[in-house]
Amino acid sequence: MTEKQIIGMGAEATVYREGDKVIKERIPKGYRHEDLDKKIIKRRTKAETKIMKRASEIVPVPCPEETKEEGKIIMPYIDGDKLADSLDFYDFEEQEMIMFKIGQSIAKLHDRDIIHGDLTTSNMIYKDKKVYIIDFGLGFQNGKYEDKGVDIHLLKQALEAKHFRDWQTLFQEFEVGYRSVHPAEAQKVFERMKAIEKRGRYKH
Repeated sequence: MTEKQIIGMGAEATVYREGDKVIKERIPKGYRHEDLDKKIIKRRTKAETKIMKRASEIVPVPCPEETKEEGKIIMPYIDGDKLADSLDFYDFEEQEMIMFKIGQSIAKLHDRDIIHGDLTTSNMIYKDKKVYIIDFGLGFQNGKYEDKGVDIHLLKQALEAKHFRDWQTLFQEFEVGYRSVHPAEAQKVFERMKAIEKRGRYKH
């Protein structure tokens, strides 16, 4: 029997590895009525599975398997480097190439109205020159420029916090990659992102 190896624990779910599979299991909430809790877990798991399947047809995303186990998402284990921990240690040219690829991938997802919702380098794995986007737990389907702008703003903040040494150049490469997919749409998204940033500054 393959041993379980916990690779992530959050308020909503536990993520563990079993052999060549990763299982994300949503945690029951004791403060909710049991029947309601089961319905919420079922709905959220189904929504995340659906969005991951759609995303995996567009860009590198681990595609979930069909399963009858409620509250669980089973997907292939990507044996690569988590970018939050490894990005700063690659040659700078490779860092730029990685950010360009991320820009292209996110633009392709946004083009199909898929919003990630938690776009940070903690949710990206680099393997064989591919960047895999993972954890769509906060993801949803929406064509609004506001949500696409928030997605990109989150990534910009994450780069500034985690990869502060070269974050501006890295974000520029992301932007070049994003704009290369659908320039006219990208312009509207980045304009909205700038408006979001201004709103944030005025709040402080």
